[in-house]
Amino acid sequence: MPNFKNTPQTQALILLFIAMISMQSSGSLAKILFGQFPILTVSVMRLLLGSLILAMIFKIWHINFRHVNWRAISSYGIALAGMNAMFYLSIERLPLGIAVSFEFIGPLGVALYYARQRYDFIWVGLAILGLILLFPFDQTAQALDPIGIAFALAAGACWAMYIIFGQKPSGISGNHTVCLGMFIGMLCLMPVALYSGIPSSVFEPSNFIYFIALAILASALPFSLEMIALRRLSPFIFGTLTSLEPAIAALSGFIVLHEQLLWTQWLALMVIIAASVGCTYTTHQAKQKIEAKLKQ
Repeated sequence: MPNFKNTPQTQALILLFIAMISMQSSGSLAKILFGQFPILTVSVMRLLLGSLILAMIFKIWHINFRHVNWRAISSYGIALAGMNAMFYLSIERLPLGIAVSFEFIGPLGVALYYARQRYDFIWVGLAILGLILLFPFDQTAQALDPIGIAFALAAGACWAMYIIFGQKPSGISGNHTVCLGMFIGMLCLMPVALYSGIPSSVFEPSNFIYFIALAILASALPFSLEMIALRRLSPFIFGTLTSLEPAIAALSGFIVLHEQLLWTQWLALMVIIAASVGCTYTTHQAKQKIEAKLKQ
């Protein structure tokens, strides 16, 4: 029997899988809440409670606020708010796995934009093929909602900006950046949510517990576990494994929400995952070659 105390990488892999399952299963819980509450209410409550929980976990009071780059934090928070709201609007109209697949084009596009290798056209082609296969060409299948697709692609664009803005120096730790970014994102969405109406029933204990669960599953637990995993895994392994998220989302939608996908759509998920894994691999190889040349 392996001794897990001596295999920190194995522990990190387990933590990362738990984080991905937690994040993608939170989409199913959010979709259930849409039946009782406005979508923006669900989004705002997730960001509010998530930021408060993370603030306690990462001890936000230790921040030296004079060092905070508020411009970087604000752009990060706005991207986070857009990503969250657009994704929730998309899964109201699309199966969870398909929405995540369209959204995943955002980070994949960022990776392909910065990659300059001979294999790039293969990953671009696979990503395009995956998007084509997502559409139910079978006449008997339920058509995909074009508005839902637009929301998912907008979420992907916000995800791409989230990645870019998240790399800018914020003057504070990554954990504290996430806390403040989520709080700013909540402030961006709150006026719209208040205008559309936040039901008072949100704060009833029987309902409030579900919003706390959503904040834990969607924010506190995955972000905390990912921070631990990132210290023990290479960016290559981390990026490759997170490429499995569309498939995990599809399985969550199938198990929890009984969402059915065509075999071509399951194939599309695999193709998009292959494009992401391939892009991650070739980018990693190119980076290693550059580092090797610099050492010579």
